Amino acid sequence: MQILRGFRHPQIARACAVTIGNFDGVHRGHQAMLALLNNEARHRGVPSCVLTFEPHPRDYFAAAQRQPELAPARVATLRDKLTELAKCGVDQCVILKFDSRLSSQVPEAFVDDVLVRGLGARYVLVGDDFRFGARRAGDYALLDSAGSRRGFDVARMNSYEVHGLRVSSSAVREALARGDMAGAAALLGRPYSISGHVVHGRKLGRDLGFRTLNLRFAHWNPAASGIFAVRVHGLDDQPVEGVANLGIRPSLDPKDANGGRVLLETHCLQWPAHLGGEGGYGKIIRVELLHKMHDELRYDSLDALKTGIARDCDAARAFFASTHAETRRQTTRDRI
Repeated sequence: MQILRGFRHPQIARACAVTIGNFDGVHRGHQAMLALLNNEARHRGVPSCVLTFEPHPRDYFAAAQRQPELAPARVATLRDKLTELAKCGVDQCVILKFDSRLSSQVPEAFVDDVLVRGLGARYVLVGDDFRFGARRAGDYALLDSAGSRRGFDVARMNSYEVHGLRVSSSAVREALARGDMAGAAALLGRPYSISGHVVHGRKLGRDLGFRTLNLRFAHWNPAASGIFAVRVHGLDDQPVEGVANLGIRPSLDPKDANGGRVLLETHCLQWPAHLGGEGGYGKIIRVELLHKMHDELRYDSLDALKTGIARDCDAARAFFASTHAETRRQTTRDRI
C-alpha cells in the first residue's frame, strides 16, 4: 500500500475510488466497507484509496478548546491503522493533517480542492453517519449532489452489525474500556493488538528479575489500560506468551526515561534464549492483549512491585493453562 502525507504529491494516483474517515481500529464494519471499495475500484480500473486524518478531528478541537476530555480514546496507533488498511488490500492511503485550515473549509471547497482536484475521485464511498466540512455542514445528500455535477459516483454503506450490535470505533472503545477483550476481538475480527519498535526504558524490570519489552503508545489516551495476559509476535518463530502493563506506570517516577509517556511493557513468561540480554531492542513486535487481569496499581515500594508482578505472572500462566486446556477439549470433540 502506498502511503502519502497530503494529496499534493507527485506519486499520487491521477484517479481513484475513495472512502473517507478516521478508521480507528479498522474494525469489521471498516473491513466490509473496504471490501466494497476495492470491488468498485477494480470495476472502474482505478486504485482504491483511503483518505484519513491525523490528528483525529476531535483531538484537534479538544486541544483548540483546551478541553482534553473531549478527545476520544485512541484504539490504534497510526502504525497499526496503516498495517490493517494494507491487510484489507487498499492501494493508497492519503493522510491529511487536520488543522485550522481544513477544519474551516466549507463542504463545497472540500469537494473541489480535495476530492476532485487533489484525488481525482471517480467513486466516493461513505458511511451512513458521514458528515464533512466546517461545522459538519456537509452530508450525504450534499456530497451526492456535488458528485452529479463534478462527475463522480457517490454511495453510502449502512451500518454493519454483529449479533445485533452496530460495529463502530465507539463500540470498540467501550469494550476496551471495560476490559472486555473478547468483545473487542469480536468487533475487530481479530485480537486487539499494539505493535512498534522495542525501545529502551529505565531497565528497572531486569533489576527486579522481570525483563520487559517496551513499546510507546503515541497517543496520550489509549482505549485500553491495565495489566493483561498477552501473546507476543515477532520475537521467535512462534508467538511468546507474556504479561503486560499498558499505561503510565503509577508506581514509577513520572520523570523516568520515557518522560511519563504511555508505554506497553511486556514481560515474556519464557524469554527467547537466542535474544540474549539486549536482543529485543529495535525489533518490531506485535503484542496481542488477550485477557485483562486488573487495572494499573500503585505499589508503595519496589519489593511490593516485584511481588505484584510475580502475582500477575502466575495469573497469566493460569489463563494460558485454561486456554490450552479448552483448546485440547475442543480438538478432542472435533475428532470424535
